[in-house]
Order: sequence, then structure tokens, then C-alpha cells
Amino acid sequence: MNRSNRHKVLVSACLLGQPVRYDGRASGHPDLLQRWQSEGRIVPLCPEVAGGLPTPRPPAEIPGGQGRDVLDGQVQVLTVSGEDVSAQFLAGAQLALALVRRHGVRIAVLKSGSPSCGNALTYDGTFSDTKVAGEGVTTALLRREGVQVFSELELEAAELALQQLPNGGAVDS
Repeated sequence: MNRSNRHKVLVSACLLGQPVRYDGRASGHPDLLQRWQSEGRIVPLCPEVAGGLPTPRPPAEIPGGQGRDVLDGQVQVLTVSGEDVSAQFLAGAQLALALVRRHGVRIAVLKSGSPSCGNALTYDGTFSDTKVAGEGVTTALLRREGVQVFSELELEAAELALQQLPNGGAVDS
């Protein structure tokens, strides 16, 4: 099977070793992601940088920890100093959605805990290191599109989901 007919996977750029986190660091580059990259499957994106935020940048959280509430205009994404960065988070989520649609992505591996990318837990908006069950803005939008979103802590499950796509992860040519 050639590289062009493999299902693509949207991956947080920080997980690919790119220093795009809010603190200017990367978050590693696990072996499975390296393999997918060598197979031509990876579509990298940092939604926060793509949405216009700099690196490094002040930490941001969602009061209540729910990205879907940001999508629905019910809450804002705020920095530790109280600056509203919702527009940048929403722009980044829309760019992620555009990539998903362009590449036919059905699986994403995004950074856990992030106000953009978290898929199970996010910070509660108090900047007290308190996590709550919730998802980031980008994750919420991608899930509305039907994308399965995993974190870097769930790579085995992501690989299994990829293998269960039609043609074992290959796209019909």
C-alpha cells in the first residue's frame, strides 16, 4: 500500500517534538507517532498557534473546563491575567476542522489536559491545577464532526481505532 492511500491522523504538533506549547516546550515524540510519521499518516497542528497565539504564551483555561461551552458562546477561554483568547482558540479549532475535512481524518491524537486539545480532562479555569472532566475547544469541534479524539496517553486505543477503519487504515484509491 502506498503512502497516499493511508488514513491520516491529526496530531498535536507538541507531541511531534515541536516547541509550540504555551511554555515554549514540546511534549515528546512517542514511538507510535514516529512510525505514523514515517508512514505519511500525520497531519500536524497546534490549534493555539494556528489560531494566532504566540509561543510562549500565558497559560489559558476554560472556566468550567468545557470546550463545547466555548463553541456555543457560553464561556470564554481566559489567560491567567484574565485576557479573553476565545477568538484565537475558535480560529484554531476551525483550522483543525478544515484539515480534518481536507484529509478525510477520522482519528486525532491531541495533547491531554489542554484547553484546545484535552479529550477527557481539562483545567477548571481557576489556575489552581484543578482538572475536571471535560474537553478542549478543538476536541469538542472535532467530535461534533465525528472524529475520534485520543490523547497521547491512549496511543494503543488510537492505533486500534485506526486499524478498525475500513481497509485496515487504508483509504480506497
